Amino acid sequence: MLVVAIPLVEGQNSVYNKGMRRTAWISGLLVIALTATGCGDGEGSNSTADGGGGTAAPPVKIAFTSDRDGNHEIYVMNADGTHPVNLTNNTKGDWQPSFSPDGSKIAFTSNRDGNPEVYVMNADGTDQVRLTNSSAVDTDPAFSPDGSKIAFTSNRDGDWEVYVMNADGTNQVNLTNNAARDWEPTFSPDGSRIAFASKRDGNWEVYVMNADGTHPVNLTNNEETDYESAFSPDGSIIAFSSDRDRTYEVYVMNADGTNQVNLTNDKEIDYEPAFSADGSKIAFTSERNGKAEVYVMNADGTNQVRLTNNAAIDAEPAFSPDRSKIKRNE
Repeated sequence: MLVVAIPLVEGQNSVYNKGMRRTAWISGLLVIALTATGCGDGEGSNSTADGGGGTAAPPVKIAFTSDRDGNHEIYVMNADGTHPVNLTNNTKGDWQPSFSPDGSKIAFTSNRDGNPEVYVMNADGTDQVRLTNSSAVDTDPAFSPDGSKIAFTSNRDGDWEVYVMNADGTNQVNLTNNAARDWEPTFSPDGSRIAFASKRDGNWEVYVMNADGTHPVNLTNNEETDYESAFSPDGSIIAFSSDRDRTYEVYVMNADGTNQVNLTNDKEIDYEPAFSADGSKIAFTSERNGKAEVYVMNADGTNQVRLTNNAAIDAEPAFSPDRSKIKRNE
C-alpha cells in the first residue's frame, strides 16, 4: 500500500472511500492510501507491440496501476490481459494513467518529487516529464479530446478544485472555484464539457460543466455516493461508480443524467469504469476476488471477465485509443 501524507485541509475531517484511493484523516494528516491491484500473470518486456509491418498501428492496450513490483507503477497490457509491462520503473508511487487521444502519451500522477504531481510520458514509458510544480497535491489527469489540454484536480487553493492546463503544463487555471470538494475531471468526446465529482450538494454527485467551468449541473441527484465518471466515445452515455445499492457498483446513465442503470450487480466492490475506444467494452476495478483486479465487460454489463490475476493490487484501468482509426496528417 502506498501512503502519501498530505497536510490537513481545515474543515475536512472525514473518512470516505474514493475508489482505489482510501482517504482518512489521521493526526492532522490526510493519508491517501492508493490501493491499486496488480495485473495478470506473465512477464512483459518493453517491446513496441506493433503488430505486423512498420505502418501497422499498435493493438489496443489497457494501462493500469499495480504494486506487483513492490510499489505503485503504471503498467500497460494487451486488451485481453496478456503481456503486462511496467512503464514507469520508479522507486516512488505512480498511478492514475490517462492516454492522450492519439495514444502517443500517457499522463499520470507521481509522488517521485515528494508530493503528488501530474506527469506525462511517451506511451512506451520513455521521456517522463513533470507538468505541475506546486507544494500541494495535483492529481486525476485527463486529456482533452484534441490533446491540447489536461484537466486535473488540485488542492493548491486550500480546497479540492478542478483545474485545466495546456498539455505542456502551462496556463494552469482553476475551473470550479467552489467551497466544496470537486475532483476527477473527464472531458466529453467533443471537448465542450467536463464531467466531475462534487460534494457541493452535501454528498458526492456526478456533475457536468462547460469546458470553461461555467454552468455546472448535478446529473446523479442521489443521496448516496456517485463519482468516477467516464464518457462513452460518442458522448451519449456516462459510466460512474455508486454505492446507492449499499456496495460500490458500476452504473451508466444518459449524458443528461436520465436512465441510471446498475451494470455490475455484484455483492463486492466494483468501481473505476473506463470505456473502450469503440464503446463496446467497459474496463473496471473489482474486489470480488478478495482484492482489486482489473475486469472488463460488455457495455451493457454482460460477460464480466477478469483480466488480471496477481497477488498484488491492480486497478485504475484506462483503454488506449484505437490508433488504426486515427487520421494522420502526414
